[in-house]
Amino acid sequence: MFNIFGYFNIKDIIDLALVYLLIYEVIYYMAKSRGGQILKGFLVILSIWLLAEVLELKTLSFIFEKLWALGVVIVVIIFQPEIRRTLSKLGEKTSIQKSSQSTQKTIDRIARVSSFLSERQIGALIVIERQQNLEDVIDGCSFLDAVVSVELLITIFYPLTPLHDGAVVIREDRVAYASCVLPLSKNKDLPKKYGTRHRAAIGITEESDAICVVVSEETGDISFVKAGQITKMESSDMLQEYLGKELS
Repeated sequence: MFNIFGYFNIKDIIDLALVYLLIYEVIYYMAKSRGGQILKGFLVILSIWLLAEVLELKTLSFIFEKLWALGVVIVVIIFQPEIRRTLSKLGEKTSIQKSSQSTQKTIDRIARVSSFLSERQIGALIVIERQQNLEDVIDGCSFLDAVVSVELLITIFYPLTPLHDGAVVIREDRVAYASCVLPLSKNKDLPKKYGTRHRAAIGITEESDAICVVVSEETGDISFVKAGQITKMESSDMLQEYLGKELS
């Protein structure tokens, strides 16, 4: 086998590269999820354990040796939501795909509602669920399970109505939830012009494969959000085009 510098062969380099990639992906994923803070806690505990080993602190070392035996079970329990979300990306089919006809109707209605609310500068946040089930990511929702209609969405987001303060979640061709609280993005480089709605849209699309439509209350601008990236929509036709590409 070919050696590099007399120490490593090609197999060793591939082995190390894959280990590095695995560690990087795990840390990157955890840092972008709600499990990030828990991961930091584990790193602190690990540092204390290593210090106890170096200083030969027998009592502390004995306690850690017993605790590590339960480590795998503890990790699975604590990170259960994150594990479910990751596995759901591998095993689930796209939810909003009952038929091309019903999908197109849903897209048309979302575009019409967004245009209506934009003209009146009424804020809105519409989340469209795709492969990943969002129930582990969203909080405080009111269950609806109603057919997507222009009238229903306008009523939900109209000011002073009980459900207007929060996000709507659309699953297939139905409004599954309203008044949902979404995880806010932790990206510190976001422009200050983005308010809570935009940060929530970025946050939910960073943690899942969902896409969002945001209507700004301040400017009336319509934005399309995917994978943490915001694109301003110049017209309802443009919004339909973007939604069609993602949901067809």
